[in-house]
Amino acid sequence: MENINSIIEEIRKTGAGLYGKDFLLTWQKNREELDLVLHVADALRMMREQNISCRVFDSGLAVSIFRDKSTRTRFSFASAANLLGLAVQDMDEEKSQIAHGETVRETANMISFLTEIIGIRDDMYLGAGHTYMKEVGAALDDGFEQKVLPVRPGIVNLQCDVDHPTQSMADLLHLLHHYGGAEALKGKKIAMTWAYSPSYGKPLSVPQGIIGLMTRFGMDVTLAHPEGYGLIPDVVDIAGKNARESGGSFRVVNSMDDAFENAEIVYPKSWAPFHVMERRTELLRSQDKAGLLELEKECLANNAKHLDWECNREKMNLTKDKKALYMHCLPADISGVSCKNGEVSEEVFEQYRIPTYVEAGFKPYIIAAMMFTNRFKDPAGTLEKLLVKHQKRVIVG
Repeated sequence: MENINSIIEEIRKTGAGLYGKDFLLTWQKNREELDLVLHVADALRMMREQNISCRVFDSGLAVSIFRDKSTRTRFSFASAANLLGLAVQDMDEEKSQIAHGETVRETANMISFLTEIIGIRDDMYLGAGHTYMKEVGAALDDGFEQKVLPVRPGIVNLQCDVDHPTQSMADLLHLLHHYGGAEALKGKKIAMTWAYSPSYGKPLSVPQGIIGLMTRFGMDVTLAHPEGYGLIPDVVDIAGKNARESGGSFRVVNSMDDAFENAEIVYPKSWAPFHVMERRTELLRSQDKAGLLELEKECLANNAKHLDWECNREKMNLTKDKKALYMHCLPADISGVSCKNGEVSEEVFEQYRIPTYVEAGFKPYIIAAMMFTNRFKDPAGTLEKLLVKHQKRVIVG
Protein backbone atom coordinates (compact mmCIF):
# COMPACT_ATOMS: atom_id res chain seq x y z
CA MET A 1 0.00 0.00 0.00
CA GLU A 2 2.90 2.35 0.74
CA ASN A 3 4.19 1.94 -2.81
CA ILE A 4 0.78 2.69 -4.31
CA ASN A 5 0.39 5.76 -2.12
CA SER A 6 3.84 6.99 -3.16
CA ILE A 7 2.85 6.62 -6.82
CA ILE A 8 -0.33 8.58 -6.14
CA GLU A 9 1.80 11.37 -4.70
CA GLU A 10 3.91 11.34 -7.88
CA ILE A 11 0.68 11.66 -9.86
CA ARG A 12 -0.21 14.78 -7.87
CA LYS A 13 3.27 16.23 -8.35
CA THR A 14 2.90 16.16 -12.13
CA GLY A 15 0.22 18.85 -11.85
CA ALA A 16 -1.06 17.51 -15.18
CA GLY A 17 -4.59 16.90 -16.33
CA LEU A 18 -5.82 14.94 -19.32
CA TYR A 19 -9.53 15.02 -18.49
CA GLY A 20 -11.53 15.12 -21.71
CA LYS A 21 -8.39 15.17 -23.87
CA ASP A 22 -7.93 12.61 -26.63
CA PHE A 23 -4.62 10.76 -26.72
CA LEU A 24 -3.56 10.81 -30.37
CA LEU A 25 0.17 11.66 -30.66
CA THR A 26 2.76 11.52 -27.87
CA TRP A 27 4.51 14.67 -29.09
CA GLN A 28 1.26 16.61 -28.61
CA LYS A 29 1.47 15.90 -24.87
CA ASN A 30 3.85 17.71 -22.54
CA ARG A 31 6.28 15.83 -20.33
CA GLU A 32 4.04 16.14 -17.25
CA GLU A 33 1.11 14.61 -19.14
CA LEU A 34 3.27 11.71 -20.26
CA ASP A 35 4.45 11.18 -16.68
CA LEU A 36 0.83 11.24 -15.51
CA VAL A 37 -0.10 8.35 -17.82
CA LEU A 38 3.00 6.37 -16.83
CA HIS A 39 2.34 6.80 -13.09
CA VAL A 40 -1.36 5.93 -13.38
CA ALA A 41 -0.43 2.81 -15.38
CA ASP A 42 1.95 1.79 -12.59
CA ALA A 43 -0.69 2.40 -9.91
CA LEU A 44 -3.30 0.33 -11.75
CA ARG A 45 -0.77 -2.45 -12.33
CA MET A 46 0.20 -2.51 -8.67
CA MET A 47 -3.42 -2.51 -7.51
CA ARG A 48 -4.28 -5.49 -9.70
CA GLU A 49 -1.21 -7.35 -8.44
CA GLN A 50 -2.41 -6.71 -4.88
CA ASN A 51 -5.90 -7.99 -5.73
CA ILE A 52 -7.55 -4.56 -5.43
CA SER A 53 -10.38 -3.89 -7.88
CA CYS A 54 -9.76 -0.99 -10.27
CA ARG A 55 -13.39 -0.83 -11.43
CA VAL A 56 -14.38 2.82 -11.61
CA PHE A 57 -17.34 2.21 -13.94
CA ASP A 58 -20.50 0.31 -13.10
CA SER A 59 -21.57 0.34 -16.75
CA GLY A 60 -20.63 1.86 -20.08
CA LEU A 61 -18.92 0.88 -23.31
CA ALA A 62 -15.40 1.00 -24.65
CA VAL A 63 -15.78 0.78 -28.43
CA SER A 64 -12.90 -0.51 -30.53
CA ILE A 65 -12.53 0.22 -34.24
CA PHE A 66 -9.80 -1.89 -35.83
CA ARG A 67 -9.20 -1.21 -39.51
CA ASP A 68 -6.16 -3.49 -39.49
CA LYS A 69 -5.39 -6.88 -37.99
CA SER A 70 -4.22 -6.98 -34.38
CA THR A 71 -3.56 -9.38 -31.52
CA ARG A 72 -1.67 -7.57 -28.73
CA THR A 73 -3.36 -4.17 -29.09
CA ARG A 74 -6.84 -5.63 -29.57
CA PHE A 75 -6.63 -7.76 -26.43
CA SER A 76 -4.82 -5.05 -24.49
CA PHE A 77 -7.67 -2.64 -25.23
CA ALA A 78 -10.26 -5.20 -24.12
CA SER A 79 -8.27 -6.03 -20.98
CA ALA A 80 -7.88 -2.34 -20.11
CA ALA A 81 -11.59 -1.66 -20.52
CA ASN A 82 -12.52 -4.67 -18.43
CA LEU A 83 -10.02 -3.68 -15.72
CA LEU A 84 -11.88 -0.38 -15.29
CA GLY A 85 -15.37 -1.93 -15.49
CA LEU A 86 -16.32 -1.10 -19.08
CA ALA A 87 -17.84 -3.56 -21.52
CA VAL A 88 -16.12 -3.82 -24.90
CA GLN A 89 -17.89 -3.60 -28.22
CA ASP A 90 -15.82 -4.12 -31.34
CA MET A 91 -17.28 -2.28 -34.33
CA ASP A 92 -17.11 -4.50 -37.39
CA GLU A 93 -17.41 -2.03 -40.25
CA GLU A 94 -18.51 -4.80 -42.63
CA LYS A 95 -21.54 -5.43 -40.42
CA SER A 96 -22.34 -1.73 -40.01
CA GLN A 97 -24.21 0.71 -42.26
CA ILE A 98 -20.93 2.27 -43.39
CA ALA A 99 -21.11 0.13 -46.53
CA HIS A 100 -24.48 1.77 -47.26
CA GLY A 101 -23.10 5.29 -47.12
CA GLU A 102 -23.25 6.10 -43.42
CA THR A 103 -20.95 9.06 -42.78
CA VAL A 104 -18.16 9.26 -40.19
CA ARG A 105 -20.15 11.98 -38.40
CA GLU A 106 -23.21 9.75 -38.13
CA THR A 107 -21.31 6.60 -37.16
CA ALA A 108 -19.39 8.42 -34.43
CA ASN A 109 -22.61 9.59 -32.80
CA MET A 110 -24.55 6.35 -33.21
CA ILE A 111 -21.91 4.28 -31.39
CA SER A 112 -21.47 6.79 -28.57
CA PHE A 113 -24.75 7.16 -26.66
CA LEU A 114 -23.49 5.16 -23.65
CA THR A 115 -19.81 5.07 -24.60
CA GLU A 116 -16.93 6.35 -22.47
CA ILE A 117 -13.93 5.58 -24.71
CA ILE A 118 -13.37 4.87 -28.40
CA GLY A 119 -10.12 3.14 -29.40
CA ILE A 120 -9.14 3.40 -33.06
CA ARG A 121 -6.52 1.55 -35.08
CA ASP A 122 -6.17 2.90 -38.62
CA ASP A 123 -2.67 2.53 -40.05
CA MET A 124 -3.26 1.26 -43.58
CA TYR A 125 -3.36 4.52 -45.52
CA LEU A 126 -0.64 7.14 -45.23
CA GLY A 127 -2.25 10.50 -44.53
CA ALA A 128 -5.57 8.93 -43.51
CA GLY A 129 -5.46 7.28 -40.07
CA HIS A 130 -4.63 10.33 -37.94
CA THR A 131 -7.00 12.41 -40.08
CA TYR A 132 -9.81 9.90 -39.50
CA MET A 133 -9.31 10.05 -35.73
CA LYS A 134 -9.54 13.84 -35.79
CA GLU A 135 -12.71 13.59 -37.91
CA VAL A 136 -14.28 11.24 -35.36
CA GLY A 137 -13.26 13.65 -32.60
CA ALA A 138 -14.90 16.60 -34.37
CA ALA A 139 -18.11 14.58 -34.81
CA LEU A 140 -18.14 13.72 -31.10
CA ASP A 141 -17.59 17.37 -30.18
CA ASP A 142 -20.59 18.34 -32.30
CA GLY A 143 -22.76 15.56 -30.87
CA PHE A 144 -21.97 16.62 -27.31
CA GLU A 145 -22.44 20.34 -27.98
CA GLN A 146 -25.81 19.65 -29.61
CA LYS A 147 -26.82 17.55 -26.57
CA VAL A 148 -27.14 14.39 -28.67
CA LEU A 149 -24.53 12.71 -26.47
CA PRO A 150 -24.70 12.86 -22.64
CA VAL A 151 -20.87 12.78 -22.46
CA ARG A 152 -18.18 13.23 -25.06
CA PRO A 153 -16.29 9.91 -25.31
CA GLY A 154 -12.49 10.08 -25.27
CA ILE A 155 -10.44 8.74 -28.16
CA VAL A 156 -7.32 6.61 -27.74
CA ASN A 157 -5.05 6.12 -30.74
CA LEU A 158 -4.40 2.38 -30.95
CA GLN A 159 -2.13 2.99 -33.97
CA CYS A 160 -2.37 5.32 -36.92
CA ASP A 161 -0.22 6.14 -39.94
CA VAL A 162 1.84 8.61 -37.90
CA ASP A 163 2.25 7.26 -34.36
CA HIS A 164 1.61 4.22 -32.17
CA PRO A 165 1.39 5.86 -28.74
CA THR A 166 0.13 2.86 -26.76
CA GLN A 167 3.09 0.82 -28.06
CA SER A 168 5.78 3.45 -27.52
CA MET A 169 4.44 4.35 -24.07
CA ALA A 170 4.36 0.67 -23.08
CA ASP A 171 7.93 0.33 -24.40
CA LEU A 172 8.95 3.36 -22.33
CA LEU A 173 7.34 1.96 -19.19
CA HIS A 174 9.22 -1.29 -19.80
CA LEU A 175 12.51 0.67 -19.98
CA LEU A 176 11.68 2.67 -16.85
CA HIS A 177 11.17 -0.57 -14.92
CA HIS A 178 14.18 -2.27 -16.47
CA TYR A 179 16.62 0.54 -15.73
CA GLY A 180 15.05 2.01 -12.58
CA GLY A 181 13.50 5.32 -13.59
CA ALA A 182 13.69 8.27 -15.96
CA GLU A 183 17.02 9.57 -14.70
CA ALA A 184 18.64 6.24 -15.54
CA LEU A 185 17.53 6.55 -19.18
CA LYS A 186 19.41 9.78 -19.80
CA GLY A 187 22.35 9.22 -22.14
CA LYS A 188 21.47 5.58 -22.86
CA LYS A 189 21.86 4.68 -26.53
CA ILE A 190 18.82 3.15 -28.19
CA ALA A 191 19.08 1.97 -31.80
CA MET A 192 15.81 2.08 -33.72
CA THR A 193 16.78 0.25 -36.87
CA TRP A 194 15.11 -1.05 -40.00
CA ALA A 195 15.42 -4.83 -40.39
CA TYR A 196 14.81 -7.15 -43.32
CA SER A 197 11.35 -8.65 -43.77
CA PRO A 198 9.85 -10.81 -46.50
CA SER A 199 6.84 -8.42 -46.56
CA TYR A 200 6.80 -4.82 -47.69
CA GLY A 201 3.77 -2.90 -46.36
CA LYS A 202 4.53 -2.56 -42.65
CA PRO A 203 3.51 0.81 -41.17
CA LEU A 204 5.91 3.59 -40.21
CA SER A 205 4.18 4.32 -36.91
CA VAL A 206 6.27 2.09 -34.60
CA PRO A 207 9.70 3.55 -35.51
CA GLN A 208 8.17 7.03 -35.63
CA GLY A 209 6.60 6.49 -32.22
CA ILE A 210 9.92 5.35 -30.75
CA ILE A 211 12.02 8.23 -32.09
CA GLY A 212 9.27 10.70 -31.24
CA LEU A 213 9.01 9.57 -27.61
CA MET A 214 12.45 8.35 -26.50
CA THR A 215 14.01 11.66 -27.58
CA ARG A 216 11.82 13.30 -24.90
CA PHE A 217 13.76 11.51 -22.15
CA GLY A 218 17.35 12.56 -22.82
CA MET A 219 18.31 9.35 -24.58
CA ASP A 220 20.90 8.93 -27.34
CA VAL A 221 18.55 7.86 -30.15
CA THR A 222 19.96 6.51 -33.38
CA LEU A 223 17.66 5.82 -36.32
CA ALA A 224 19.17 3.45 -38.90
CA HIS A 225 17.85 2.35 -42.25
CA PRO A 226 19.16 1.63 -45.76
CA GLU A 227 19.20 4.50 -48.25
CA GLY A 228 15.66 5.16 -49.44
CA TYR A 229 13.89 3.72 -46.40
CA GLY A 230 13.23 7.01 -44.61
CA LEU A 231 10.33 7.91 -42.34
CA ILE A 232 7.91 10.87 -42.60
CA PRO A 233 10.27 13.88 -42.68
CA ASP A 234 8.14 15.96 -40.27
CA VAL A 235 8.37 13.24 -37.61
CA VAL A 236 12.14 12.98 -38.04
CA ASP A 237 12.32 16.75 -37.53
CA ILE A 238 10.22 16.44 -34.36
CA ALA A 239 12.62 13.81 -32.99
CA GLY A 240 15.57 16.12 -33.55
CA LYS A 241 13.77 19.00 -31.82
CA ASN A 242 12.82 16.76 -28.88
CA ALA A 243 16.41 15.61 -28.43
CA ARG A 244 17.73 19.16 -28.36
CA GLU A 245 15.16 20.17 -25.75
CA SER A 246 15.72 17.13 -23.52
CA GLY A 247 19.52 17.20 -23.58
CA GLY A 248 19.68 13.93 -25.49
CA SER A 249 20.79 13.33 -29.04
CA PHE A 250 19.32 12.11 -32.30
CA ARG A 251 21.03 11.04 -35.49
CA VAL A 252 20.19 9.13 -38.65
CA VAL A 253 22.60 6.61 -40.16
CA ASN A 254 22.53 4.11 -43.02
CA SER A 255 24.39 1.34 -41.22
CA MET A 256 22.92 -1.22 -38.85
CA ASP A 257 26.40 -1.90 -37.47
CA ASP A 258 26.86 1.80 -36.71
CA ALA A 259 23.55 1.90 -34.87
CA PHE A 260 24.31 -1.25 -32.84
CA GLU A 261 27.81 -0.09 -31.90
CA ASN A 262 27.84 0.42 -28.11
CA ALA A 263 24.01 0.52 -27.99
CA GLU A 264 22.34 -0.45 -24.73
CA ILE A 265 18.92 -1.02 -26.31
CA VAL A 266 18.17 -2.25 -29.84
CA TYR A 267 14.83 -2.19 -31.63
CA PRO A 268 15.19 -3.84 -35.07
CA LYS A 269 11.88 -3.55 -36.91
CA SER A 270 10.92 -3.58 -40.58
CA TRP A 271 8.87 -0.83 -42.20
CA ALA A 272 7.98 0.32 -45.68
CA PRO A 273 9.73 3.47 -46.92
CA PHE A 274 7.78 6.72 -46.70
CA HIS A 275 7.70 7.20 -50.48
CA VAL A 276 6.47 3.59 -50.94
CA MET A 277 3.63 4.13 -48.47
CA GLU A 278 2.63 7.25 -50.42
CA ARG A 279 2.45 5.23 -53.66
CA ARG A 280 0.71 2.33 -51.91
CA THR A 281 -1.97 4.63 -50.52
CA GLU A 282 -2.71 6.06 -53.98
CA LEU A 283 -2.97 2.55 -55.46
CA LEU A 284 -5.21 1.31 -52.64
CA ARG A 285 -7.56 4.26 -53.02
CA SER A 286 -7.83 3.74 -56.78
CA GLN A 287 -8.20 -0.03 -56.25
CA ASP A 288 -5.40 -0.61 -58.73
CA LYS A 289 -4.71 -4.29 -58.06
CA ALA A 290 -2.20 -4.63 -60.89
CA GLY A 291 -0.33 -1.57 -59.64
CA LEU A 292 -0.25 -2.97 -56.10
CA LEU A 293 1.17 -6.28 -57.31
CA GLU A 294 3.86 -4.47 -59.30
CA LEU A 295 4.72 -2.26 -56.29
CA GLU A 296 4.97 -5.32 -54.04
CA LYS A 297 7.27 -7.07 -56.50
CA GLU A 298 9.49 -3.99 -56.74
CA CYS A 299 9.63 -3.48 -52.98
CA LEU A 300 10.36 -7.11 -52.13
CA ALA A 301 13.23 -7.01 -54.63
CA ASN A 302 14.59 -3.91 -52.89
CA ASN A 303 14.19 -5.54 -49.46
CA ALA A 304 16.13 -8.57 -50.70
CA LYS A 305 19.16 -6.33 -51.27
CA HIS A 306 19.37 -5.88 -47.49
CA LEU A 307 19.22 -9.43 -46.14
CA ASP A 308 22.17 -8.54 -43.92
CA TRP A 309 19.97 -6.15 -41.92
CA GLU A 310 19.21 -8.91 -39.41
CA CYS A 311 19.58 -8.75 -35.64
CA ASN A 312 21.88 -11.71 -35.05
CA ARG A 313 24.64 -12.68 -32.63
CA GLU A 314 27.27 -10.86 -34.69
CA LYS A 315 25.26 -7.63 -34.50
CA MET A 316 24.50 -8.06 -30.79
CA ASN A 317 28.22 -8.49 -30.09
CA LEU A 318 28.67 -4.89 -31.27
CA THR A 319 26.45 -3.59 -28.46
CA LYS A 320 27.61 -2.40 -25.06
CA ASP A 321 29.15 -5.34 -23.20
CA LYS A 322 27.60 -7.53 -25.94
CA LYS A 323 24.28 -7.61 -24.06
CA ALA A 324 21.97 -4.81 -25.21
CA LEU A 325 18.29 -5.16 -24.36
CA TYR A 326 16.43 -6.39 -27.45
CA MET A 327 12.95 -4.91 -27.98
CA HIS A 328 10.17 -5.54 -30.47
CA CYS A 329 6.48 -4.67 -30.76
CA LEU A 330 5.78 -8.27 -31.92
CA PRO A 331 5.21 -10.35 -33.89
CA ALA A 332 8.82 -10.43 -35.07
CA ASP A 333 9.87 -12.02 -38.34
CA ILE A 334 12.19 -14.72 -36.96
CA SER A 335 14.68 -16.26 -39.37
CA GLY A 336 14.17 -19.99 -39.71
CA VAL A 337 10.98 -19.92 -37.63
CA SER A 338 8.29 -17.65 -39.07
CA CYS A 339 10.18 -17.07 -42.33
CA LYS A 340 13.37 -18.10 -44.13
CA ASN A 341 15.09 -14.75 -43.53
CA GLY A 342 13.76 -12.11 -41.20
CA GLU A 343 14.32 -9.28 -38.73
CA VAL A 344 15.99 -11.36 -36.04
CA SER A 345 17.80 -14.69 -35.77
CA GLU A 346 16.15 -17.52 -33.88
CA GLU A 347 19.00 -17.57 -31.36
CA VAL A 348 18.71 -13.89 -30.44
CA PHE A 349 14.92 -13.88 -30.34
CA GLU A 350 14.79 -16.94 -28.12
CA GLN A 351 17.26 -15.33 -25.72
CA TYR A 352 15.01 -12.27 -25.39
CA ARG A 353 11.61 -13.89 -25.96
CA ILE A 354 10.46 -13.60 -22.35
CA PRO A 355 11.63 -9.97 -21.98
CA THR A 356 9.63 -9.07 -25.13
CA TYR A 357 6.56 -10.70 -23.57
CA VAL A 358 7.16 -8.65 -20.41
CA GLU A 359 7.45 -5.57 -22.64
CA ALA A 360 4.08 -6.35 -24.23
CA GLY A 361 2.52 -6.85 -20.80
CA PHE A 362 2.71 -3.13 -20.02
CA LYS A 363 0.36 -2.18 -22.86
CA PRO A 364 -2.99 -3.02 -21.14
CA TYR A 365 -2.02 -0.76 -18.24
CA ILE A 366 -0.93 2.09 -20.51
CA ILE A 367 -4.25 1.92 -22.38
CA ALA A 368 -6.16 1.73 -19.08
CA ALA A 369 -4.24 4.79 -17.85
CA MET A 370 -5.14 6.72 -21.01
CA MET A 371 -8.79 5.82 -20.45
CA PHE A 372 -8.63 6.63 -16.73
CA THR A 373 -7.00 10.04 -17.12
CA ASN A 374 -9.44 10.97 -19.89
CA ARG A 375 -12.53 10.25 -17.80
CA PHE A 376 -11.51 11.50 -14.31
CA LYS A 377 -10.55 15.07 -13.42
CA ASP A 378 -8.69 13.98 -10.28
CA PRO A 379 -6.87 10.71 -11.05
CA ALA A 380 -4.98 10.72 -7.74
CA GLY A 381 -8.15 11.26 -5.69
CA THR A 382 -10.03 8.59 -7.64
CA LEU A 383 -7.25 6.06 -7.04
CA GLU A 384 -7.30 6.90 -3.32
CA LYS A 385 -11.04 6.19 -3.22
CA LEU A 386 -10.38 2.76 -4.74
CA LEU A 387 -7.78 2.10 -2.06
CA VAL A 388 -10.16 3.14 0.74
CA LYS A 389 -12.89 0.95 -0.72
CA HIS A 390 -10.36 -1.86 -1.07
CA GLN A 391 -12.74 -4.17 -2.90
CA LYS A 392 -11.08 -7.46 -3.75
CA ARG A 393 -10.82 -8.21 -7.45
CA VAL A 394 -10.85 -11.96 -6.76
CA ILE A 395 -12.72 -13.26 -3.71
CA VAL A 396 -10.78 -16.26 -2.45
CA GLY A 397 -12.31 -18.97 -0.26
